[in-house]
Amino acid sequence: MEITEHIDALRREGTLLAEAAARTDLAAPVPTCPDWSLNNLLRHVGNVHRWAAAYPSQGLPAPLDEDGRRAVIGPAPSDAALLDWFREGHAALVDTLTRAPADVECWSFLPSPSPLGFWARRQAHETAVHRADADAAAGTEGPRVDTALALDGIDELLGGFVASSRSRLRSERTRTIGVRTTDGPGSWQLTITQEPPTIGTGGAAEPADLTLTGPAHDLYLLLWNRLPVGSAQVELAGDEALLELWRTSAVIG
Repeated sequence: MEITEHIDALRREGTLLAEAAARTDLAAPVPTCPDWSLNNLLRHVGNVHRWAAAYPSQGLPAPLDEDGRRAVIGPAPSDAALLDWFREGHAALVDTLTRAPADVECWSFLPSPSPLGFWARRQAHETAVHRADADAAAGTEGPRVDTALALDGIDELLGGFVASSRSRLRSERTRTIGVRTTDGPGSWQLTITQEPPTIGTGGAAEPADLTLTGPAHDLYLLLWNRLPVGSAQVELAGDEALLELWRTSAVIG
């Protein structure tokens, strides 16, 4: 996806998140984020949007410390002002990424062709995944994530987070998980050992201990631990116990 496409997705998903929140009690629990209410969810995403915007807007070369983070996030809003505060931060992030020069230099934390490309991509997916959380709090399914965005998000999750040296996904013996999409050119092979996982994009017929096959939207949310296995249109073939390993170890903080 192009940077402009990621920004468009960020705009769309943030608007949908706000719409779901606007029709829901802020005290409503978020089933996909245990121990969170919708109030907590809005504050989290609003904080992340303000934090993320600071890097390209200020050209920050290193991660902010706690004092710096508090400074860019600003004072916490009241519950009555929370939704407007979320919308303001979302709009400011979209505007920052739209106006930033393509060659802006700033800190980022996953491989990317450019810092701007990283922040546009990461915030598109941060917002899309949490939009699913807001829909869950509202008790509605919400629109499906666009296929191109879902494919891109699976690639970011596997190639960026899961394959990093900080990943906690490990196995005493080598195990493999295949991810195959039915509505786009997506095929990944995840190899889990005692070292950081490796990700291949081999052919769809490559054998694996567990193969997940389904629409990109369902695989995207399933891999982000936002869908129970039985509610997704995903076919499982092989050792389903690997999904429990995934759910307990492939957790992004």
